Amino acid sequence: MDLTSLADFNAVAVHGGFGPAGRALDRPKATLSRRVAELEEALGVRLIERGSRTLRLTEEGLVLHERTRGLMAEIQEAGEAVASRAPVPRGRLRISAPVVFAHVVLVRIATRFALAYPQVELEVVAEDRVVDPVEDGYDMVIRINPAPDQQLVGRRILGDELLLVAAPTMSIPPWAAGEAAALAVPAVVLAAASANATWSVRTESGLRSLAPTPVLRLSSLLMVRDAVLDGVGAAMLPKLLVDQDVTAGRLVCWGVADGPAVEIWALYHSRRLLSAKVRAFMDLLQDLPGRERK
Repeated sequence: MDLTSLADFNAVAVHGGFGPAGRALDRPKATLSRRVAELEEALGVRLIERGSRTLRLTEEGLVLHERTRGLMAEIQEAGEAVASRAPVPRGRLRISAPVVFAHVVLVRIATRFALAYPQVELEVVAEDRVVDPVEDGYDMVIRINPAPDQQLVGRRILGDELLLVAAPTMSIPPWAAGEAAALAVPAVVLAAASANATWSVRTESGLRSLAPTPVLRLSSLLMVRDAVLDGVGAAMLPKLLVDQDVTAGRLVCWGVADGPAVEIWALYHSRRLLSAKVRAFMDLLQDLPGRERK
């Protein structure tokens, strides 16, 4: 049985189709289809039902997938273990990162890495969904305030905080002495934000509450920032996204969000040895501006 065809079959099964598997592996869908067909011919059985809109494995396909996916993962990890001893990082490195962090911070690290390690094919995917490093084929994932996960290990690479910002043309709501109710303020919020949210912020005059009145809902923090710069309303945004705007006077900071610190972590699967390419990228992350040194 050809191991390459078997690996392609398992990838199609894991990703739920030839198209998704092709995108994850950066390989033509036609090539994957041909490999699976060759495997079916070699085994003399049908592994995947053709013609349906969603992928469906045959009974034989399910058996083959369940019995070989773990073995293929171990073979891959064995290869990575050998590669991790190589003195020069090489091969493909896939990283998933939140959209704002990828656009504002990670792109500069990525370009430095690409120039320093030309034998590594680096791919950075900006996305806000929580991916599975193994199932989605990532060597590293960047997460904000990640929940504990025994399968992931890594390092805290940066701390951040949320700032309540607005354009200079907007007036800061007056804080009345002894004011108990939250003050209403026109706001730009994410589309998924709660309708009854309250912003609790630390200001020079103490802890205050604001009731954001959404005038515009957007699906991206980058879009929210642009709308705030145009004076549409106030917004709660990451400092790393708006710090330069505040320093330049394009935005005014009304306060800092009261709550737990924002932590950004770089993580990889605990079963995989730290390869030379991942270790090299981790080392570059230690040079992020504003990172606390120990």
